[in-house]
Amino acid sequence: MMTIEIKAFNELTLNSLYEVLQLRTEVFVVEQNCPYQDVDGKDQKAMHILGYHKEQLVAYTRVFKPGYYFDNASIGRVVVKENARQYGFGKDIMKASIAFIEDTLDLSTIELSAQTYLKKFYNDLGFQEIGEGYLEDDIPHIRMIKK
Repeated sequence: MMTIEIKAFNELTLNSLYEVLQLRTEVFVVEQNCPYQDVDGKDQKAMHILGYHKEQLVAYTRVFKPGYYFDNASIGRVVVKENARQYGFGKDIMKASIAFIEDTLDLSTIELSAQTYLKKFYNDLGFQEIGEGYLEDDIPHIRMIKK
């Protein structure tokens, strides 16, 4: 079971912000061996979807309104702690993010930039590929959309 919290940037405590940055760095920089600028100046414009299991941050996304990242609402920085991936928390955090966009923002079209190896994961959530793949920080990605 995972508890979901949804917060604007200014609602994040110092501890929760630290947990978010630690998890993102743990997976995107260290595990994927990809040095890149994670702190990109966009967190302040995002809504942060945090997934806790036994009081530990195990899953996270950030959500943008249309125009902040893509023309449509978007979900990014989708991440699940390595030792928690077998519990389905990735789908849980994505479903919470999609529900926030659909129910709170009252929007139905959602875009994301997916790591290519996760296409099926996103397909199962209703996303379809758009265009050709591309490299983002030297990792193969593909743009995907859900309508």
